[in-house]
Amino acid sequence: MATQREASEIRTEIERARDQLAVAVDQLADRLAPKRLVDDAKTSLKQKAMTPQGKAVLAGAGLLLGVLMIRNVRRSRRER
Repeated sequence: MATQREASEIRTEIERARDQLAVAVDQLADRLAPKRLVDDAKTSLKQKAMTPQGKAVLAGAGLLLGVLMIRNVRRSRRER
């Protein structure tokens, strides 16, 4: 036969569960805050950009951008 729990025991258990849920929700809210996500992404990107591979990618992107800009300037001069 199951023992009857006292109302105070049930209240205490509910309060404990509510407190644990509040802590979990606060942790999730902190982890998913837009400002934190942006800051984490910026930090990660900066760290990757400092690696040799990151520097090579940035150099390649800069070179590509420069070539595209020169091409567009030449095209616009031809169309005049």
